[in-house]
Amino acid sequence: MGREKTGGLVYSTEHGRMCPECRQPEAQCRCNAPAAPAGDGVVRVSRETKGRGGKAVTVVKGLQLAAEELAKVGKQLRARCGSGGTVKDWTLEIQGDHVEIVIAELARLGFKAKRAGG
Repeated sequence: MGREKTGGLVYSTEHGRMCPECRQPEAQCRCNAPAAPAGDGVVRVSRETKGRGGKAVTVVKGLQLAAEELAKVGKQLRARCGSGGTVKDWTLEIQGDHVEIVIAELARLGFKAKRAGG
């Protein structure tokens, strides 16, 4: 494969490997970054125990944010609840049953949140 097919510069001694599409260093390339799924603008908060050995987890779906912003909001919610959690596939999971706290905190942050499920 020649340089013409890759868009010219493929390696820089300053930055390492370069993305042939956007010509940014691979660490800063956003060409193949997944986009947040489209939704209706309502954040849904539910409590799940399925597949977790009976332990409750608060699940937050529908936050239409970039990955970095989603991680920041997740950190704020986990700190407010005083528990751990994770971000999986554009969904926040917070350990424990904190549905009411999460809904109140999301409303304070300016999101339209409602309880989902039973």
